[in-house]
Amino acid sequence: MCSQIIKQVRSSTFSQIYIQIVFAVKGRASLVSKSWEEELYKFVSGIVTNKGQKLLAINGMPDHIHIFIAMKPTCCLSDLVREIKKATNVYINEKKLCPSKFQWQEGFGAFSYSQSGVINVIKYIQSQKEHHKKKTFKEEYIEFLRNFEIEYNTGHLFEWID
Repeated sequence: MCSQIIKQVRSSTFSQIYIQIVFAVKGRASLVSKSWEEELYKFVSGIVTNKGQKLLAINGMPDHIHIFIAMKPTCCLSDLVREIKKATNVYINEKKLCPSKFQWQEGFGAFSYSQSGVINVIKYIQSQKEHHKKKTFKEEYIEFLRNFEIEYNTGHLFEWID
C-alpha cells in the first residue's frame, strides 16, 4: 500500500531543488591534495548519481569541499551527506591518498537556490581556487550564514585554524 502511494506521489511530483553543500576536513587540515582532488570529485559524483541526484558542480580547497546538486524531493539531504563523507573517508584511507588518517569534520552547510541562481553558483564553485586567494574559508562560510540569515553559535561552527 505504502509503495503504491509513493509511486503516485513520484509520478505527480515536480520540483526544482538546488542545494549547495559545504563541509570541511577534520581540524580544517589541508589534506585534500591537488594530486588526487579530481579523483575525489569523480568518486563523489558517482555517489551523488548512484543516489539518484544530479551533480551540477563540485570543487574545493585542501581543507573543504563544495558540492552543488539538483535534489529530488525524495532525497534526505543529511543521509546523502553522511554517505558522501563515510564513503570518501573509506576511499581516501584505503587508497592511502593522504599521508595521515583522513576524516571530515562533523556537520555541514546546506544552502538552497532558485533556478535563476544556478549558473552563478556553478561559476562560484568552479572558481574556488581563485576565490580563496582573497577570502578565507572561515570568512566565506560565515558570509554564507549571514547572507542566508541562518542563526548560528560560533561554538558550533567548524573547528577553525587561525
